[in-house]
Amino acid sequence: METENNKVFALLEKYLMGPMGKIASFRVVRAIMAAGMASIPFVIVGSMFLVFNVLPQTFTFLEGFYNATFFRISDLYMLANKATMGILALYFGLVIGYEYTKIYAEEESLNLNPLNGALLSLLAFFITIPQLVLEDGTMSLVEQSGEDGNAIVFGWEIVGDGVSRLGATGIFTAILMAIVAVQLYRLCVKRNWVIKMPEAVPEGVSRSFTALIPAFFVAIVVLVINGALIALGTDIFKMIAVPFGFVVNLANSWLGILVIFFLVHALWIVGIHGATIVFGFLTPIVLANMQSNIAGATIPFAGEFNNSFVIVGGSGSTLGLVFFIAFLAKSSQLKVLGKAALAPSLFNINEPLIFGLPIVYNPFLAIPFFLAPMVTASIAYWAIKLQLVEPIIAQMPWPTPIGAGAFISTGGDLMAVVLAVICTAVAFLIWLPFIKMYDSKLVKQEQGGESII
Repeated sequence: METENNKVFALLEKYLMGPMGKIASFRVVRAIMAAGMASIPFVIVGSMFLVFNVLPQTFTFLEGFYNATFFRISDLYMLANKATMGILALYFGLVIGYEYTKIYAEEESLNLNPLNGALLSLLAFFITIPQLVLEDGTMSLVEQSGEDGNAIVFGWEIVGDGVSRLGATGIFTAILMAIVAVQLYRLCVKRNWVIKMPEAVPEGVSRSFTALIPAFFVAIVVLVINGALIALGTDIFKMIAVPFGFVVNLANSWLGILVIFFLVHALWIVGIHGATIVFGFLTPIVLANMQSNIAGATIPFAGEFNNSFVIVGGSGSTLGLVFFIAFLAKSSQLKVLGKAALAPSLFNINEPLIFGLPIVYNPFLAIPFFLAPMVTASIAYWAIKLQLVEPIIAQMPWPTPIGAGAFISTGGDLMAVVLAVICTAVAFLIWLPFIKMYDSKLVKQEQGGESII
């Protein structure tokens, strides 16, 4: 049995840990993960204003009070939401350009300035935002007015949150343009296609001249690419929507959700922080989905779907487990560990359990560690998909305790709290027979028996 378990872990290490580790080490992936983490504080701030604004939809007794007070200035305070959720692509483009340039500068010892990389990325991105059309041999900016209040003015599509392509719909284009801009900037520096100033020149002035030729290069390349696509009846935004749309649809399917949570926990089992790697890469998707939910969609995999419903207590959905081992376990080892891990688990932090039980490389606990989150993800997915629970429209900090994150992130849906509790209870029932067996084995070990792992 032990030999078979070792073979399973060896296969996971070879075919999962190795490839995922390589993917996570790619420079562009690290830059995207950094952008996702950098955007979260701003998204949370914007989300709080949105939740505050929609509370009367849940608690209808507040409508009269809001109409007489807060709704009179809602156009003012909702600017905080529009300046965060409404320009998500801007945050991603800026941070990816900065981080991607910084990585190359450090790892290839190139004289690249991260600020230049960030600004060049924004230059490339903004060139792609206006919509143009080719008619009768003339390329012109689109002008269009819609009955819903939306309009395209001089090529810029204006919606309720501002410029539409600066929002969630522009994230993937911003990512691609940042990659293109940084690579062109890197090429210029490597080929020495830059204007060098004397050392006596102030750094700010020197930096501006260093970016001059790369800026021309980036502008010309992006204009040519975008112009060619417009001549073909499309543009960069529409082209990118095809492959990224496939990825988004795959991630939003039930089977896709199961694969995602399997990967997260398979990486954890062999000692890699699966949540950081997998969800760091998926951040653009869940934020874009959350913006779609605000506009009326019903997408389960959005915002903090993960910590609100699926892995309450931490990876493996271990909140019920930690209470059991803290107060009902017979093993002294589990009791001490459970009480030490109790407070962190309330805030979805369970590294003490993962490495203390341990769950890593532990064949006795691997099955519930995989199974519990896949089951809770399925329950939450279908509860939202079937509209039994409101979709997530606001971003909450991932350590938010059970129920609170679900309630606030769904705009105050009490059924979301019920769903979070049900998921936690189901996860504990999955864990129960396995932890009881493990507890019994540890008791025997403490009484002088052989070590079990």
